[in-house]
Amino acid sequence: MPFVVHLARRALLSSLAGACLTLASPAGAQSAATLRIGYQKSASLLALQKSQGTLEKRLAPQGVAVQWVEFPAGPQLLEGLNVGSVDVGFVGEAPPIFAQAAGANFVYIGNDPAAPEAEAIVVPKDSPLKSVAQLKGRKVALNKGSNVHYLLVRALEKAGLTYADIQPVFLPPADARAAFERGAVDAWAIWDPFLAAVEKQTGARILADGRGVVNNYAYYLAERGYAERNPQVIRTLFDDTVERGRWLKGNLKQAAALIAPLQGLDAGVVELSLQRYQFGVVPLTPAVAAEQQKIADTFVQLKLIPKPIRIVDALPGVRNTAQAK
Repeated sequence: MPFVVHLARRALLSSLAGACLTLASPAGAQSAATLRIGYQKSASLLALQKSQGTLEKRLAPQGVAVQWVEFPAGPQLLEGLNVGSVDVGFVGEAPPIFAQAAGANFVYIGNDPAAPEAEAIVVPKDSPLKSVAQLKGRKVALNKGSNVHYLLVRALEKAGLTYADIQPVFLPPADARAAFERGAVDAWAIWDPFLAAVEKQTGARILADGRGVVNNYAYYLAERGYAERNPQVIRTLFDDTVERGRWLKGNLKQAAALIAPLQGLDAGVVELSLQRYQFGVVPLTPAVAAEQQKIADTFVQLKLIPKPIRIVDALPGVRNTAQAK
């Protein structure tokens, strides 16, 4: 289809532009005095970086301080990015789509590898439900606009159901866990480390994870102006992220022991979570951008977002003409 070809071409050029963005500053650009990073406590690698201060050490010679701003989930983080309370954020697949549909001005600056096992639909250990198909008419808790929103949609389709066949109950992770344990909902769509925690602590059973259904990419986003003005800061952030991610995967037990108290979880829970995540941020490829477009198109069809969006408009080097008018 012409649009797919157009998307791939524009996404490729944008990815190259994004890669170049991290290599050389625009003429006259000045580096920011502070990098404000929006993160979630569940983002284990960022939690590790924050606790160890490795990024601060890398950025100090550039005269840049680091401020960490915690959010309970991706949608709230995107709101913070949109109103200017953070410069860079790390979220799952769905939050950027909802934010772009609402007119947020950000760019995708990178993504981690796919991690389909790091999100799942779970039921209590004594639940009579044995398959996703049996969720028809049931209450399913999820964080609205999060990565598991798309997982739920696709898992239902694979099981022969539609999103309209279940009763979504929109709750942030902490409230959803409470509702799940007291039986107020029949199932819960959730990501790690909350997933690992409910498995190990309550014996919750996985009905389906993302394998064969979704990719579950994680994205690094930035306020567009910040990304354009501060490519060296972003490159330094990614250098530290890649190095810390490599160390983490090579030292799972030690990393889990360091991260566990930061997340208020048992080290065994954190280790299970880390096994299912992949790290190694790279610029978006045309294939990844196209997958993100599929999610956006699905949300339009389900009327979860009010209008169609083009992911290419949120890639580096591409200006959204609608916003520019």
